[in-house]
Amino acid sequence: MQEDRVQEDRVQEGWQENEEKPGRARLAWALTGSGHDFMECLELMRGIGMMDVFLSKAAAEVIFMYTRDRKPFPDTIRLIRDTTASAAPVGRFYHGWYHTLVVAPATSNTVAKCVAGISDTLVTNVYAQAGKCRIPSIVYACDTRPVMDTMAPDGMVRLWPRRIDLENTERLRGFEATTVVESMAALEAAVAARLAMVGPAASPAP
Repeated sequence: MQEDRVQEDRVQEGWQENEEKPGRARLAWALTGSGHDFMECLELMRGIGMMDVFLSKAAAEVIFMYTRDRKPFPDTIRLIRDTTASAAPVGRFYHGWYHTLVVAPATSNTVAKCVAGISDTLVTNVYAQAGKCRIPSIVYACDTRPVMDTMAPDGMVRLWPRRIDLENTERLRGFEATTVVESMAALEAAVAARLAMVGPAASPAP
């Protein structure tokens, strides 16, 4: 366990943030600590390429648990880590850096905080600021059905989301400029539609 932690720390130390503003608005993606369709989300992100990833501390741990990959993203993806108490990088939303925010996968904790208007983590702060800047958000909520099968690091498990979890997902659907999706297919379709809307320069390379 100690060796794994040391390796994980080295992975996180090796991820650098690039403060240069992009030539045009790009996609922002926020990763939480959920393992639901986590690998599938990573594959989708790699396929899109051009984006900034807001990486929560929990997500940094989950990446290591699921991939053991020291460099899980291509160079076209810029990683923004949860290193400041004030979530300073969210200021980029005020200055036209992003055209869309994707939160995927989103834990029930993140969804609950978003619904309650709490922004005390990098991911919830990003969602709040995107809303205040009228930037559309796509949220892949993990708890959407009474019974869910999901992938844990050691295999598939069955979960029974609580009533409050399901209620929070429904409440999030009513938020301004927010699209809530329930599956990878719906996430892929929503992201593709948004990229097509903002222009070919924001779309994945062929």
